[in-house]
Amino acid sequence: MINKKFAVVLAGCGVYDGAEIHEAVATLLAIEKAGASYQCFAPDINQFHVVNHLNGEVMNETRNVLAEAARIARGNIKALKTFVPVDFDAIIFPGGFGVAKNLCTFAIDGADFLVNPIVENTVKSAHKAGLPIGALCISPVLISALIPNAKLTIGTDQDTIAAIESLGGQHQQALGSEIVIDTKNKIVSTPCYMLDSSINTVFEGAAKVVDALIELC
Repeated sequence: MINKKFAVVLAGCGVYDGAEIHEAVATLLAIEKAGASYQCFAPDINQFHVVNHLNGEVMNETRNVLAEAARIARGNIKALKTFVPVDFDAIIFPGGFGVAKNLCTFAIDGADFLVNPIVENTVKSAHKAGLPIGALCISPVLISALIPNAKLTIGTDQDTIAAIESLGGQHQQALGSEIVIDTKNKIVSTPCYMLDSSINTVFEGAAKVVDALIELC
């Protein structure tokens, strides 16, 4: 089997203001266990804000999304603007509030959110090139704004479901490590920590997404 290469897009480091670390690491591990390889990316922009993960308070400081995401990638990461679809077989977005705060403004603006231009170009160019797209946790909201009529899941949260459907997305409820596959658009999604999941469930969901993406390649 030819080695499949994944682009993994991170939104910082930490559930409340960046990439969800468990989901990100589960994704990287699942890719490697499937016999594939990966390259991490993140936009070279400032975070929306910085949250103290011990007490939940917003801190009076500025951090860079790429520099923070490099913590998860152990320094092996590239600026998202350098992403070229032809170099990869699939692309995947772990979740975390950073997706809804740094990659887009969903956490602030709801269904009227804006998407970072670099992120928008990444998703649209990947989709146009026929790359399968994986979306974990809150990431399907981002995808629903950029790919018309996408079928996906964020679990069971009714407010988020309503936002996806207002953007033209087709939501399908899912539990635990279940995945939803949009074969037409080549999108695979799973709820992860949008539900009260364990880290084992998160890994199972990430592994199923990775396996499904490889099948769609």
